[in-house]
Amino acid sequence: MKCPFCHHEDTRVVDSRLGKDGNNVRRRRECPSCERRFTTYERVEEILPYVIKKDGRREPFDRAKIVSGMQRACEKRPVSMEQIEALVDRLERHFQECGDKEIPASLIGEAVMDALHETDEVAYVRFASVYRQFKDINEFMTELTDLLKNSGKG
Repeated sequence: MKCPFCHHEDTRVVDSRLGKDGNNVRRRRECPSCERRFTTYERVEEILPYVIKKDGRREPFDRAKIVSGMQRACEKRPVSMEQIEALVDRLERHFQECGDKEIPASLIGEAVMDALHETDEVAYVRFASVYRQFKDINEFMTELTDLLKNSGKG
């Protein structure tokens, strides 16, 4: 690691500790040339895939967009922010572990709907109505009928 003060190429680690959140390592380093100390943080580089939009554009995976969409769907529902964060963590981890460099946006949308379906059916219907862009009330009713059949209430 290069010294930030004198730019000497080789520094040594004096102390290492797990970071506060447990997701990084805090290292105290010392430069043998200028003898100054500094702190570095080491963390795993998260490689998230690019998202292929419907129109063919590609953009980086954006966790905030998923959280925002789920928050809107879960508004005034008994779903906590912690639950939403946990769902998004699970989705993000899934897409990270799948190893694909690019994924279609439709795959993300379907995964979000599946997660909401398991969590809160009203939030699921809200998200699905926006995501699937129902053309008329009949498409919406078909989705609701399927939901009722699958949940054993219909």
